[in-house]
Amino acid sequence: MAVLVLVEHAGGTADDISRQAATLARGYAEAAGQPLEAVLFGPDAGGAAQGLGALGVSAAYVAVHDGLTAFAPQAWGRAIAELVESHSPEAVIAPGSDRATEAMAHAAAIADLPFAANCIEAAPGDPAEVTRLRWGGSLLEQARVHGATKLLTVAPHVVEAAPAAAPGQTVVSEFTPALTDADLVVRVAERTQTDAGGGVSLADAKVVVSGGRGTGSAEGFAPVEALAAALGGAVGCSRAVTIAGWRPHTDQVGQTGTKIAPEIYIPCGISGATQHMAGCKGAKRILAINTDAEAPIVANADYAVIGDLHEVLPAITAEIEKARGG
Repeated sequence: MAVLVLVEHAGGTADDISRQAATLARGYAEAAGQPLEAVLFGPDAGGAAQGLGALGVSAAYVAVHDGLTAFAPQAWGRAIAELVESHSPEAVIAPGSDRATEAMAHAAAIADLPFAANCIEAAPGDPAEVTRLRWGGSLLEQARVHGATKLLTVAPHVVEAAPAAAPGQTVVSEFTPALTDADLVVRVAERTQTDAGGGVSLADAKVVVSGGRGTGSAEGFAPVEALAAALGGAVGCSRAVTIAGWRPHTDQVGQTGTKIAPEIYIPCGISGATQHMAGCKGAKRILAINTDAEAPIVANADYAVIGDLHEVLPAITAEIEKARGG
């Protein structure tokens, strides 16, 4: 038996939330007295697998199939279910990304196994004991997961990624899952590059400045964009803004948008509904700018400025430019 972790990757390296998932999975495996293994999909999976020894992964299984050159949720789920059947792992643990969560749901349905999402702690046993985020992170639930193999996802940006104390070599092997046409009905057909505000990705940005209903209009985002540019950050927004059509959904921070983990998050004119807070829980610091001192976002912030964003943001941007001699 082993503990299996699903690893997503980009550019031949495991992504941040996969490293977080692997860290939790490694602790789970050590407590169970089992080795940690991994499963990977897609182009460059073999290259990404080679670097997993630093995370304590002893073996990696790379799924190879003509239908797996792009993300196909049911096909991923089928492949994971096949590994469960052939290797009987103690648990399968995955990052809490949209893609991995969907694939794990398919795997659970195909293999008829229990699935617990958004875990922040997990201890092996029969049943396993897990702590997971519920209701957009406003509630911590302690639960027991029964089953020969437990399927879990790890809430993004809650577990700190850490290398293994004793890194080793990863033995990489390929396998070809038995996929049907039905497994490949839904798959990514095309990718469109979005404008990431000067090349800074919302998910990866160290600074994110977001605007909410308080911006007043699409044009009202000008001071938000100016501050983000001055700080070398990305522009985000609330769900209310995307509903109003002021910004695209790709800019949305929240439970149904992008989950971010910047060094500092600056929400401006955003009330701070539970769904929005679920998306920015990973932020190291929050500086809220709002006219309402009683807004939930202010209560959740490390720092707050009570005032009109259209007056406050230009003043901050001007001081930054003055400090830089601009």
